[in-house]
Amino acid sequence: MLSPERVHVVDHHLHLPGVALPPRDADGYLLDSADWSVALAQVLAEREGTGELGDLHWRVIHLVRERFFALGSLPVMRLVCRSVGLDPQHGHRLFSSCASLWRIAGLPNPGEEAKAYM
Repeated sequence: MLSPERVHVVDHHLHLPGVALPPRDADGYLLDSADWSVALAQVLAEREGTGELGDLHWRVIHLVRERFFALGSLPVMRLVCRSVGLDPQHGHRLFSSCASLWRIAGLPNPGEEAKAYM
């Protein structure tokens, strides 16, 4: 977990030395997915309550990003979980919700209808 002395809040934006949060919408999704980085993902994970990202987290994050950019839409999470060897029923042990995973992965707001299924 990030120690409080390493985290600074300036103008309602969280800053980690060397990592500033890029613009996000009202729901916390990045406005531009190109602003995403591994360091930013870790900061976002801390904000989402996920904590430090481990190997399985990264496998899910990278697969979700890969599938989103290949398909242009939400990947089927049951299939993502299966692809990384994770029981779909235990996916919430890694991320508190699909929406949280989506924000940590730096993907754009999927829209109201898609968020209803997350």
